[in-house]
Amino acid sequence: MKLWKLSASALAGLCLAGQAFAADITIRLSHLNPEEAFGSHSGAMTTVFKSLVESNSNGRIEVLLFPNGQLGKDAEVIDQVRAGLVESTISSSGGMAPYFPAVGIFDIPFAFPNIGVASQVIDKDSSFGTAFTADLEDKTGLKVLGLLDSGGFFAFTNSKHPIETVEDMKGLGIRTMTLPTHEAMITSLGGKPLPLAWAEVYTALQTGVADGQMNPVPTIAFTNLDEVQKYLSITNHIITPYIWTMNADFFASLSPEDQYLVSWAADVATDAGRSMSRVLEASDKGLPALMETMEVNVVSSEEIAKFAAAAQPAVRELIEQSYGEEGMTLLNAMMESIAAENAKF
Repeated sequence: MKLWKLSASALAGLCLAGQAFAADITIRLSHLNPEEAFGSHSGAMTTVFKSLVESNSNGRIEVLLFPNGQLGKDAEVIDQVRAGLVESTISSSGGMAPYFPAVGIFDIPFAFPNIGVASQVIDKDSSFGTAFTADLEDKTGLKVLGLLDSGGFFAFTNSKHPIETVEDMKGLGIRTMTLPTHEAMITSLGGKPLPLAWAEVYTALQTGVADGQMNPVPTIAFTNLDEVQKYLSITNHIITPYIWTMNADFFASLSPEDQYLVSWAADVATDAGRSMSRVLEASDKGLPALMETMEVNVVSSEEIAKFAAAAQPAVRELIEQSYGEEGMTLLNAMMESIAAENAKF
């Protein structure tokens, strides 16, 4: 029997929030990032979703937002959604991995050639996204409302030196999500993977428990990792999904009209989040700001090829060993979708 961890303050917040209004239906929506619409992609998504649902239901449905991981760590909140304690959450691939390990197929390094292709493929309505979300729903019992990238391509940061070649990775302690594929990638490049929950990352970098980490540029910026990291190396090595889910029984309990409202509002909100990520990357909340506080370098295409040659075989082998034929079927579907979308440009 699972015990769902909910702090006293979070529990009180849930109770008070449920009593605050007289709406017929309440959707409690959790995410890990800042609540400001212009502060993070999930901040934009949840703001848009709340506005659309509440206004188009004439207040019959209220949406209560719990940003900044207020209700617990990623996997803990997924537990809460599965149990019906919380209606919905937007989670990282690391948070989803314990419930749907095949999310690790996204971790084939350098699989996506550019953000345009990634945006088309990492979508619940793409040819690949349809198969991916159907499998996730079947394995987890959750309803998928949205699928998008987690903020852009991952870059490396560290406190030791610029990463320009594979040799520069040797011996670096790099924080990863709790994903075996991420750990395998770092190991294959000569680094030391340190799987840590997101809430522990800043302190680990500050105290030297970890030398570095990898995340999208907007995430590095809005979490102030430049305060504890000196070097930023643009590698664009992986791009992982953010997965927006809802308790399936709760969704099924809604009227057909309300299901339609929640679904289209989530689609619009997901598009807003995807667009916000691109804006943040290019704005003074993204790379331009980090260039003022960090030493930034872009790894050359020649060196990227060497990174890919070192890392791809290990991750592909792990996916095949860990997820079997089903995982490889999903992986091959993703790679085919990438090739098809790339051919359109």
